[in-house]
Amino acid sequence: MTPTRPDRLSPAMSGAVALLASGALLPALAVLGELRPTWVALAAFAAVCAALGRYSRPAAAPLIALSGWLFHNGFVEHRHGVLGWSGAGTEAAHFLLLAAAALLLALPGSLPRPALAARHGRARRHRPA
Repeated sequence: MTPTRPDRLSPAMSGAVALLASGALLPALAVLGELRPTWVALAAFAAVCAALGRYSRPAAAPLIALSGWLFHNGFVEHRHGVLGWSGAGTEAAHFLLLAAAALLLALPGSLPRPALAARHGRARRHRPA
C-alpha cells in the first residue's frame, strides 16, 4: 500500500474547486476582452486546470478538465451559458488539452515521498560507494 499524500484534494473536492475557479476566471477574461474563442481563453483555462492539478490527485484530472471545458464551451465559445458542439475532433482536443494540463502537475505529486516510505518500512538503503 502506498502512503497517501494528505496535501492532495480528493477528486470530489477538486471538481468543486475547479467549478469555482473556472467560474471566477470568466470575469477576468471579460475585463481583458478575451471572452471569445481564441487561444488566449483556452490557455487561461488550461492554466487554471494545471494549477488545480498541482493540488489534486491524478484521478481528479477528468473532473477538473470537464469543469474547464463546460465553462469554456458555454461562456467563451458559445456565449450565454449555452453548450454547443463544434465537432468531435475539436471538442475532444479541448478536453484532452485541459485534462493533460491537470494531469501533468498531478502526477509528480502522486509519487511516494521518501519520508513517507521510510515511515512505512520501504526506505531505500543508501550504500556508500
